[in-house]
Amino acid sequence: MFKLLYVYMVKCSDDLYYVGVTNDINRRIIEHNEGTNTDAFTFKRRPVQLVYWQDFSDYNQAIDWETQLKKWSRKKKEALIAEDWERVKELAICNNETNHKNK
Repeated sequence: MFKLLYVYMVKCSDDLYYVGVTNDINRRIIEHNEGTNTDAFTFKRRPVQLVYWQDFSDYNQAIDWETQLKKWSRKKKEALIAEDWERVKELAICNNETNHKNK
């Protein structure tokens, strides 16, 4: 029997976001808040609050989504949390000088 994987995002007490993946989201949030790993990003940023999660039945899709979310800007993560899909799309558009639309 395959367990679901969850890609999740927590908001830390210092307002930073942490993105991770787990097969037991409740246990993982408890671990973050109990501070079971002193080397963890969230250890000195407790308590954390779960603000987003998505479940996956495919391991590779979960890892790919986690990797992608970790690269997103704060604004884009907050649009995702708010389920503001138009804003997520806007923030996905490349606006740097090298973009063909800006030449």
